[in-house]
Amino acid sequence: MYTAGMDRYEQQAKMVTQIGSLPFSDVGRAVAYSLQHEIPFLPELTARGDAMLNYIKDPGNLSCLAEFKRHRFETVKVQCVGPATLLQSGYDEDDGILRIYNHIEAVLDGLHAEEILLFLDEPALGYSGFDYQRLWEPLFESFPVVRGVHVCGNMQWDQLFDAAIDIISFDASKYDITKYYSSRKGKKIAWGIEKPENVADYRFGDLITLPCGMPHRAYSEEQADQRLDLLLKVAEALRECSPPS
Repeated sequence: MYTAGMDRYEQQAKMVTQIGSLPFSDVGRAVAYSLQHEIPFLPELTARGDAMLNYIKDPGNLSCLAEFKRHRFETVKVQCVGPATLLQSGYDEDDGILRIYNHIEAVLDGLHAEEILLFLDEPALGYSGFDYQRLWEPLFESFPVVRGVHVCGNMQWDQLFDAAIDIISFDASKYDITKYYSSRKGKKIAWGIEKPENVADYRFGDLITLPCGMPHRAYSEEQADQRLDLLLKVAEALRECSPPS
């Protein structure tokens, strides 16, 4: 399990990344767009069949993966559908865990990065009814990564602050999770925002992204640069107001 004190991205005050899905169909355009972020991320192009319940049928088969691996990164973000989501979708537990492991292994094999943020994508975690922490543990322990979980919908957020993960990613434009903690218990937050005030409790080491709710549908390819410009401006303002302690 990755435990290295202050993470590299945190030391360098990087915070702008994305969830993964993009409204592009061109691989080169998608990867180039990702590289403009402070923390590049592996693009998933639903227009080319990269929806998470599609790619997990053939682990490691993502449109942008080969092109993305041509680059070298200090810090990079990758993501994979989470086990609770696969169980909700009818997968057997052992089969689901194995598919996720094989997908992550295929993504990381040959990926040149000094630090990797791995997010398990669990959109409807609040409705899963599974012991999801037990499902996450063997996956995170298998790879040298910073551990993140992404949730789209509402849930009992205090459970995530008790979980053995490093970063909680959620749609801050829809939900206020600040009332669910008095102490973050060491957790960092990836705030999914539409406007600067959606970052309700920024602390050094947090991330900002576009909103969690299916971003490939939330904005068009033509709007992508404008949305990224917003994130970069918000990041600069946050760095000025909240320097490292």
